Amino acid sequence: MKDMVFVKTHDISELSEELIGKQVVLGGWIEDLRKLGKMSFITLRDISGISQVIVKGELNDNLGEINRQSAVRIKGIVQETKARDFAFEIKAEEIEVLAKAIHPLPVDPIGRLESNIDTRLNHRALDMRNQKTASIFKLRHYVLQALRKTLVEKKFIEITTPKIIGSASEGGADLFSLDYFGKTAYLAQSPQLYKEQMTIGLERVFEISNFYRAENSHTGRHLTEFTSIDIEAAFMDYEDVMDVLEALVIAVYTFTAENCKKEQESIEHTIEIPSAPFERITYSQCVEELKQAGEKIEFGDDLLDSHLRIIGNNHPGFYFLTDWPMKLKPFYIREKDEDATLSRSFDLQYGYLELSSGGTRLHDSELLKARLSEQGLDPAQFEDHLKTFDWGMPPHSGWGMGLDRLMTTLIGIDNVREVVLYPRDPDRLSP
Repeated sequence: MKDMVFVKTHDISELSEELIGKQVVLGGWIEDLRKLGKMSFITLRDISGISQVIVKGELNDNLGEINRQSAVRIKGIVQETKARDFAFEIKAEEIEVLAKAIHPLPVDPIGRLESNIDTRLNHRALDMRNQKTASIFKLRHYVLQALRKTLVEKKFIEITTPKIIGSASEGGADLFSLDYFGKTAYLAQSPQLYKEQMTIGLERVFEISNFYRAENSHTGRHLTEFTSIDIEAAFMDYEDVMDVLEALVIAVYTFTAENCKKEQESIEHTIEIPSAPFERITYSQCVEELKQAGEKIEFGDDLLDSHLRIIGNNHPGFYFLTDWPMKLKPFYIREKDEDATLSRSFDLQYGYLELSSGGTRLHDSELLKARLSEQGLDPAQFEDHLKTFDWGMPPHSGWGMGLDRLMTTLIGIDNVREVVLYPRDPDRLSP
């Protein structure tokens, strides 16, 4: 066959009655091919949908062997069809195989042969031709749109902070270190200090980006590289930013529930918009509930996964867990005025799953230095951060939420690897 310019005139979803009798050029992948004597039927798929292509005459005689999932370019005439599953069909005039697919493929994109998640992740690009997988990432795309739109409407400004940093942003040992031209540097575990600093001039900021934690965790909800949605807002208390977070979750669920019907069909899951306001329960209430359930726990103990599963059973869906003990929170969290043992902080939970953590921050540099020392951290290591507090640091609050975990709640699965293109965990560094 002669070479052609591989350009297409239409996506399959753009085929309409107005195009009947007109010539179009489609590009995509052969999902199915059936030869019936002097005629062949091709099922062609692109990102927008599927179409049937009829091949007759000399073109059919010269068709030869074309493996399924090969990339092709097809020129033909749009016509009506009697086929049940298609609105229109294409009578082929020219067919060009742009890239031949091997047979058999390591993963069946149609899903007739099921593969386990590790096999699919090892061949992730091919797995994206599976409509269930593709729909998950289309939904992720729409979620990001809804997040940005809602935050911008609430007068937040998007920022991008460094991912290679010179000191730990939150303390702790779960940092990846690297050699940076003879100096020790770290991969950022959060944008915490930078986003706080930005409230000095920009007031309300947000970032959606990847961050890194060297946690040797082997669960369906932990990754070493994850996408975080972070906000920080001047002149807001922790209850104010809880309201922002709740509105954001509702906006994501509403947008995808109403605008992503096709994707919901593909993943066989209906997105249910959660009711608001979300329930708010205190840490002290949780301790009482756990004691009533027979758990041995005292005020000040951290909540274990087993504890959160009990609380999650009592409070299904989204809820805020507020007013944690100060000793369980990072150095930058502010205490409550009426009880210094409690913090102005919260977690957003979905059942047992923690989605977000946030609170009101300390904005007094002397108090911050004292808190760093109390937690065994060297204030000198945070000098660049602390000096900004002498430039008129406003009271501020914020939170960070895991996008990957939010996606699992949206589509009803319990493994974050399903919603991340190329997940990184302690056992996976490729592809």
